[in-house]
Formats: sequence, structure tokens, C-alpha cells
Amino acid sequence: MLKIAVPNKGSLSETAAQMLAEAGYNGRKDPKELIVADHANDVEFFYLRPRDIATYVGSGALDVGVTGRDLLLDSGSEAGEIDELGFAASTFRFAGPAGRFSELKELEGLRVATSYDGLVGDYLREAGVSVTLVRLDGAVESAVRLGVADAVADVVETGSTLRKQGLEIFGPVILQSQAVLIGAPGDPAPGLATLQRRLQGVMVARRYVLIDYDLPSHLIEKAVALTPGVESPTISPLRDTGWVAVRAMVPKTSTNRIMDDLYELGARAILVTPIHAARL
Repeated sequence: MLKIAVPNKGSLSETAAQMLAEAGYNGRKDPKELIVADHANDVEFFYLRPRDIATYVGSGALDVGVTGRDLLLDSGSEAGEIDELGFAASTFRFAGPAGRFSELKELEGLRVATSYDGLVGDYLREAGVSVTLVRLDGAVESAVRLGVADAVADVVETGSTLRKQGLEIFGPVILQSQAVLIGAPGDPAPGLATLQRRLQGVMVARRYVLIDYDLPSHLIEKAVALTPGVESPTISPLRDTGWVAVRAMVPKTSTNRIMDDLYELGARAILVTPIHAARL
């Protein structure tokens, strides 16, 4: 059985579980369950703290896992990133008192508070900046005001939380993170390729829809330019001479604009259908 580590709580947990369910796997029904065997798909799920997943996978105790890129790099684990999973995006930045810092080198010899001392420590060493790291499990943005640190390194979305604490962002981006599939060192485990294809299929299904429409045949080339599909659209003759039916995959975010353009071109009976699963 392929042994898969899954976050048991936190921001990664719900979306990871939903993604695996959409990929056809049978996960836990009871949030108290720690291990679930899905015999139909020849996999076994282990529900763990997100911070621990990279350690278990890196040790080879588990074959693969879903965790954040930030947690993987912070852990120092030997696990490797296999695929991006397209959710839980985050950006790591430095922040300090407004007007105090403008460059990374100005942190030399100071204290930096963070919940990711492994990740931030590696970054600063590579940058040639020596600091004292203050490890905190949460509320990092309060560290400067409380006198625990001179600056912080943390996840930034809009920056509003930092500004409320009198802080401003400076220096380069430390890391662009998101949920990733990670694997144990060594040869890929049996069943990993199937898991990858299924998860990739879920991501395709979330990004695309199917569009169907009827079209005067002399407009095919113009319509295909609007809906080229992944490889090529499917075009079928209709009973009425001079008309064809077209089917193609289009990006979900562009659906209404494409429908408007097709209608103006002369297409009719334009229909959009969600994709529940895909293999490309």
C-alpha cells in the first residue's frame, strides 16, 4: 500500500482532504481517526500535524505527503517536492518598525522573530547576514512591540496585520509557498504515479470547463482561435447543412468572456459544463 501523510488540522487539512476525495480516494469520516486504509485504491492515510509530515516522509516511514513548501523547507527534511497542488498560497517577507529598515543587510547583529527559524535561518545564511533568531509559535507580529525582537519574518497576505503593529515590509521575498506533494528519498513508491495523475486531474478539473456551441461552418477558424482547447476542439457536423457543433476545454475564469465573444461571432446554443475529473 502507498502510505500517504495528510494534514490532520489547520489551513491545509480541509482542502487536502477534499482534493483527495475528488481524486477518488476514501479518507477518514471521523476526525478522530489517525490511520485509514483505503483498500479499494491500495493506499493508507496517516493523519498528522502539518509540521511533522515532512519529517515522517523524509525518514522514509511514509511514502508521500501533503504539506506546505514552507513547512518542508523549515523542517530540514530529506523529503523532496514532487508537485505543486495549487492551494494554500502564501508569501514570506521581513518586516520591521516603519522607516527603520530598507535593506536586508541592516538586520546584521539584530534579533529576528519567526515561526520558521529553519527556513529563515537558511535564507539569511545564504544572504550572508548574521542575526539572532527568536523562535515563536504564533503572534510573531507582536514581537517588536513587546521588545522580544527588532524585526520579524512571517507570512504576509495584505500586510494589514503588520501595519496595525506599526510594522512595514522591507527587503526581498523570502519564499513563495503553497501546498505541495512531497516524497521520500530514493525510488518512487509503487502507486505514486497514479496518485500524481489523479491529483493533476483534480487541478485540471478545477481550472477548466467544457464549452459546447453550434456554429456556422464558415466561422470555424475564427471560433477555434477563441476556443483552441488543450490539443484541438472536437468539431461535428449538424443535421442542418452549413452548421457544426464544437466542444472544447476553456479556462474557468475566462468562461463568460469567451461566451460573449462566441455569441458576437455567430455561435448559438452555447453551453458550459463543469469537469469532475480529467486525465490529460
